[in-house]
Amino acid sequence: MATTVSIAPGDLADPRVLRLLADHLADMHATSPAESVHALDVSGLQDARVTFWTIAAGDDLLGCVALKELEPGHGELKSMRTDAAARGRGLGALLLEHVLDEAHRRGYRRLSLETGSQEFFVPARTLYAKYGFAECGPFADYVLDPHSVFMTRELSAS
Repeated sequence: MATTVSIAPGDLADPRVLRLLADHLADMHATSPAESVHALDVSGLQDARVTFWTIAAGDDLLGCVALKELEPGHGELKSMRTDAAARGRGLGALLLEHVLDEAHRRGYRRLSLETGSQEFFVPARTLYAKYGFAECGPFADYVLDPHSVFMTRELSAS
């Protein structure tokens, strides 16, 4: 990647962030029934248990990710999104590595996620599996849903 990218805390009032989140929610609603969409909107990302970051190259906002603390020692990956025009550049891996690093820094023993079961989500599920996430049952407040795939990864104590 020729352009230097940076990951920093995201500004939920930034119009670029709002567009990215709107695109994310639109894709989720286009691929899953409403009751199976678990993506966070801005108010959900403002929850005190959620930390939100963006990835950018200069002024170009390229993606976002969030980490939600479910309970001490257990976090959930949320709102991972790469702008459609920026896909295929390894940005999703950079965002995932950032969240994994933060989860380790916080001392989490487990990081979990929910994603879709549809074809649209195959690249995401492939990335998660590459980073050691394995399918599991529903966690936190989730329930079994044919439109959802639940994944988790045990984290080392290092």
